[in-house]
Amino acid sequence: MPPPLDPVAAQGHSETVTADVAIIGAGPVGLMIANYLGLQGVRVVLLEKLEQIIDYPRAIGLDDEALRVFQSVGLADALLPHTTPDHWMRFVTSTGHCFASIEPRTDEFGWSRRNAFIQPLADRVLYEGLQRFPHVEVLFGHSVNAFTQDQTGVTIEAEDQQGGRRTIRASYMVGADGGNSFVRRVLNVPFEGRTKPNQWIVVDVRNDPIGSPHVYMHCDPKRPYVSAALPHGIRRFEFMVMPGETEEELSKPENMAALIRKVVADPEQVDYIRKRVYTHNARLASSFRVERVLLAGDAAHIMPVWQGQGYNSGIRDASNLGWKLAMVVKGLAGDALLDTYTAERRAHAGSMIHLSEVAGDIFAPTSRFGIKFRDAFVRTFNLFPAVKRYFVEMRFKPMPRYESGVVLLDRSKRKHGWLARVLERSGHSAPGRLLGLMSEKRESRLGRLVYGRDPHCHSPVGRMFIQPRVRTVKGEVVRLDDVLGNRFAILGWGSDPTFGLSPAAREIWQRLGGCFVMAKPDTQLAFHDDVPADVIAIGDVNGRLKDWFSRVPESVVLLRPDRFVAGMCTPQQVSAQIGALAAKLNLKAVERHSVAAAVNEPIAARGSVAAVATGA
Repeated sequence: MPPPLDPVAAQGHSETVTADVAIIGAGPVGLMIANYLGLQGVRVVLLEKLEQIIDYPRAIGLDDEALRVFQSVGLADALLPHTTPDHWMRFVTSTGHCFASIEPRTDEFGWSRRNAFIQPLADRVLYEGLQRFPHVEVLFGHSVNAFTQDQTGVTIEAEDQQGGRRTIRASYMVGADGGNSFVRRVLNVPFEGRTKPNQWIVVDVRNDPIGSPHVYMHCDPKRPYVSAALPHGIRRFEFMVMPGETEEELSKPENMAALIRKVVADPEQVDYIRKRVYTHNARLASSFRVERVLLAGDAAHIMPVWQGQGYNSGIRDASNLGWKLAMVVKGLAGDALLDTYTAERRAHAGSMIHLSEVAGDIFAPTSRFGIKFRDAFVRTFNLFPAVKRYFVEMRFKPMPRYESGVVLLDRSKRKHGWLARVLERSGHSAPGRLLGLMSEKRESRLGRLVYGRDPHCHSPVGRMFIQPRVRTVKGEVVRLDDVLGNRFAILGWGSDPTFGLSPAAREIWQRLGGCFVMAKPDTQLAFHDDVPADVIAIGDVNGRLKDWFSRVPESVVLLRPDRFVAGMCTPQQVSAQIGALAAKLNLKAVERHSVAAAVNEPIAARGSVAAVATGA
């Protein structure tokens, strides 16, 4: 429940509140950023115009990346009771034949890849998580009337529902206030994209009248509809609104009963939660940052619901922005670090919009040609097993790949293919969007044909690192992130990543609060003589780390707090990589000569591994 209103504010008086970061909007993205900053000791004020968090279902799909972010703020265990793991998506013809089923069974990031969930309960978990932090204040029932920014911060004028006024002064502000974002409109940031002409009516019910698991996409040409099982006996139905129909007309009891009769035996025995008509939008802000104000979630991008990526993309924003904001407001990094937020997140958000549009084209084509194209396309599934696996295992999902920002990649040698221009011209057609989706994997043959040869296409740099189960020296088997925590990490396979580390590089890593980790076969974990006191040893329980390192030429990986790979190197290059990373981070706490020393200083011999092991 929201905290009681301040009696001073209730009398219409003005009050000033100061914080490091002000967040506008207590949806999932604003709540997640507040939790992350709270863990980092950052002072936060979170403003929400509603009196409490929204209590009705909205998003219904949670992916493994988002669950990993919940894990990073210590709330995954509280969320899990409100999820259904391994939640498949099945496409069904009008006669009931399942012609395609998306069933990804991999867990490379530590969690089930597709999960159903109840968003209000997930939001409640995030809100209750803020009670851990006395330096995080939540102000419900507060609307933002205006804001201005200068060279040192942002001033926000807010008003509660009783007319009480508050002035909030913060170093930075995050607009996480939804698709109709007041913050984005005041900033005059273009919100480019399109709105699909057809609408859908969403019907959420309790006491599931069907009970079958998973999500069913019924490709009925007369009226496509969706039937999705959710946790706690809730079910969602979505019906396409046909030309000439209105929300008011469809919401009449007799018309609603006619819709529901398509899927249940007795429409009179349905326990409704809510009914709502919505339009599919695909829009992307031109920038996610304007000086000291940043946009996140639906304020920065909105997308059709077909792959459930709107919620998940917002959580990715929170994960990317959270650690960067924390470093800047705590004085560790310069303001330029925040520019990498747009550079890294905008391109991937655009890819997820693209994916959602393609899914909509396949499920509910808007023309006869589209229906024929869809039917011909899905018939190839049984003819070409590789194509079927591509879709069934969800390999089409564009994974975040940061090619600029806080990554140590040289993009100067990249060449672009001529087909990329063809894609640009055909991208708004259904075949064009499908071709674009299939070529998103730029290391694939089609991707190389479209975008040209990429010398770094197989590099893990800029991608999310895996999260296997590992054993600690205490014998506990845990997920990798539970060992690493929300900090930078240098992880080496089979050897000490600090061997020969220069003093300058060690100083930089200490200022970053980073850790050193040595991964070894689980059978070797009991041997401690090769592990220095400042290195964390972990056992590779299932051999997944060994498999991962066997596919890359280097044996040391630099991990960011959001678990993306910042760089890779050999053990002898660690000092230089730390210096290069410091430059990318625009570190303020490290003198320039220290960064240069870390990059250029010769390796200081510290003795051989054998000598360390024997105590020589």
